[in-house]
Amino acid sequence: MSTATLSPAAAPAATVPGSPGPASAPTPAVPDAPAETSDGDAAASGKAARRSGRALTAVSSVGGVILAGIGFTGSYNTLKNLAFKHGFGQFSYAFPIGVDAGIVVLYALDLYLIRRHTPWPMLRTLAHLLTAATIVFNAAAAEGPVSADPIGTAMHAVIPLMFIAAVEAARRLVVRASDIEAGRDSQTIPAARWVLSPTVTTALWRRMKLWNKRSYLETVKIEQERTVYAAMLQRKYGRGWLRRAQADEMLPLTMAKYGLTVDEALDLPRQAKEAEQLRAEENERLELEAEARAEQRAAERRKASIRTKSDIRAAEIAAQAEENAATAQAQATVTEAQAAAEAQARVAQEAARAVESADAAEARRRAAEAERDAAEARARAAEVNERAAGMEEATSLARRRDEENKRQAAALEAERVRAEQDAAEAKQRAAEARARAAEIELRAVEAEDLLKLTPRERAARKIARIALTRYAGDITALPLAAITEAFGVSESTASEYRKDAAGLIADGYRI
Repeated sequence: MSTATLSPAAAPAATVPGSPGPASAPTPAVPDAPAETSDGDAAASGKAARRSGRALTAVSSVGGVILAGIGFTGSYNTLKNLAFKHGFGQFSYAFPIGVDAGIVVLYALDLYLIRRHTPWPMLRTLAHLLTAATIVFNAAAAEGPVSADPIGTAMHAVIPLMFIAAVEAARRLVVRASDIEAGRDSQTIPAARWVLSPTVTTALWRRMKLWNKRSYLETVKIEQERTVYAAMLQRKYGRGWLRRAQADEMLPLTMAKYGLTVDEALDLPRQAKEAEQLRAEENERLELEAEARAEQRAAERRKASIRTKSDIRAAEIAAQAEENAATAQAQATVTEAQAAAEAQARVAQEAARAVESADAAEARRRAAEAERDAAEARARAAEVNERAAGMEEATSLARRRDEENKRQAAALEAERVRAEQDAAEAKQRAAEARARAAEIELRAVEAEDLLKLTPRERAARKIARIALTRYAGDITALPLAAITEAFGVSESTASEYRKDAAGLIADGYRI
């Protein structure tokens, strides 16, 4: 690290982790404000300052316009006569306007582009060239050579200088106002510093350009903090401190080429850990969402499969029942017809034989048997019809089961929707809890920054907040492994941090 000579301004005390801070000097007594100073006097002085500012603005504006008019008028007459003398003829009346008005137009374009945040340095260069030309032309208008009458030459040259001075003053005012409006209020390096220490000042100017720092005081403050921090590291580790210092402690010196302050460099590990935690939380959230989507798709597939299987089974049962009923009915009809035909044929045959054989009794007996056979055939047909009715009842039962499956699928869908809603509410509550915890942590960090606490004190407060939020203030429930993992320290250091946190809670520290 290059130890640059800094300005004599007082440097803020940079603290090194684990090292005692610089002894605080006694605060000088500040005399009390005079009793007669009141808000009314302050308001009156503010009004007087505003009135004087408006008066100065009016005087400078009117005076600048008058000065520019005088300079333009004198330059116009001089350049017109010079143009006639050099043979411009009637164009001599327009020549002075082209030169002097060209300066005004170029400056106006330069100011307009600055206001639009698109400056073009070429316009100002051309305006300077026209300014030099009109000064030379006015000086050349004096009688005789320049060396013969230097006073007359200077009198001719001073007129356009007044005009150029007024325009440059207006340009400087506009540029300054534009920079302040755009938040680019810059502070240049004092000229005395360039004279007293040109080498170190050149290095400081280079850092301002590389870091895009427009404030000289801010750059000096950063260099002062880094120099004091390096001195404190050297005081802590002694000879060979560059090798003995820890990597986190060397961050302000390692990141010096990027323009980070000591506090910003020391805060990089915490920011990296927080960024890693945020990435892990985001990855966990994405994984949970992916699992929820996968479960939803699986449930939809199962529901569709159940619905399809139930539809197919119901259709098969209905088709089989209809087929069985039609078959049974056809068989019953055929059997009944065949039995009736056979019975009639037997009756006819027996009657014929009875007539032929004159054995009437035997014929009646056989006719009774045929009648019994026909009755049995009708009984069998009735049984077939009963089986067909049973098939129809089975079909109806299958339809009822299909409807029950559909109701169960609808209930499963409603339960899935409720589960998704509960999961979304749980995610929202978790996000709100993380937001509240982040807000509490941010307020605590801001308070710690205002108190200028050491890293150990900050760690103790953070551990106390974790114990209060997660373990209801029971610091013994917080394991040492969690502290060592969170802060990257040894178990002994983690135990000391936990003791400090327990002391804070015992002293009444609350979030």
